[in-house]
Amino acid sequence: MTRRWYGKFFGLIAGWLLLRHPAGGLIGLLIGHAFDADWFKSSRANPYRVFGLGEDASMAEIDQAYRRLISQYHPDRLTGAAPELQRQAEAKAREINAAYDRIQKLRKQ
Repeated sequence: MTRRWYGKFFGLIAGWLLLRHPAGGLIGLLIGHAFDADWFKSSRANPYRVFGLGEDASMAEIDQAYRRLISQYHPDRLTGAAPELQRQAEAKAREINAAYDRIQKLRKQ
């Protein structure tokens, strides 16, 4: 993982100047940290993040993580559960399947 600092730096300065108060600098610093830590980056950009693996993971590790997660979040396992829980599980299962498909396409290139 790369250690970035410029989000914190520019966030601190921008927050201080925009709000004209030291608390603005603190808010900017927190937002800058979030950008440096890639909190706002979608899993679509890095499908390995869905499985909690690095890009150097073997295909066997990816398959194992996929089977573990899809068995946990598969919508058929939640029949009779609350509708909101079923929708969340369906969304998570779609995300897992999309990440797995994306990894397979990346590995074939």
